[in-house]
Amino acid sequence: YQPVPLSEKTLPDTFVVHISVLYKVPVTYSIVSGDEKGYFIIDSSTGIIRTTKNLKPEDFPVIFSVQATDSSNAAIFNQVSVNVEVIDENDFPPVFPYSLIEESLEENLPAIQIVQLKAQDNDTGRNGFLTYGILSGNEQKFRIDESTGILYSTTSFDYEDEPTEYQVVVYAEDDGIPEKKRGYCTVVIKIID
Repeated sequence: YQPVPLSEKTLPDTFVVHISVLYKVPVTYSIVSGDEKGYFIIDSSTGIIRTTKNLKPEDFPVIFSVQATDSSNAAIFNQVSVNVEVIDENDFPPVFPYSLIEESLEENLPAIQIVQLKAQDNDTGRNGFLTYGILSGNEQKFRIDESTGILYSTTSFDYEDEPTEYQVVVYAEDDGIPEKKRGYCTVVIKIID
């Protein structure tokens, strides 16, 4: 049996799967091995398996054996394995250490690295895999490396003839399931004479 994967937020007493046998005499169902942490309980007469407590994704998948035993003769039985997987939810958005960063940039420099931005995401796996992008700001004058979070200028700046301050809003986005989450940081770039 391979039931539908459960969410890590599944509550206790949630239906997991219904085990049934073709047999003329009533049987007794029991979990005989594999569920050492006691996540599941089976109704001995119906074969319905339910959760007993909150699930910890790091303990899964759990593969356990269910036995159906002839209720009048314990020597007659059969076993089947049940494989339960848990989906790790995307719990946390990416977070930058600072929501506002100020950087200075001398005028007349060629395209150059300005600052490396690094966000943290407390999820694991793809839920914690981050990419970076520019949400708003002067996109023609700045670019960000989507994998490293390094913000670059793409041109030189003229202190006398152009704005002396730019605001670039950068985001970090996770690759979460079912939805992606974002965190934001504003970088203020001051052009120096």
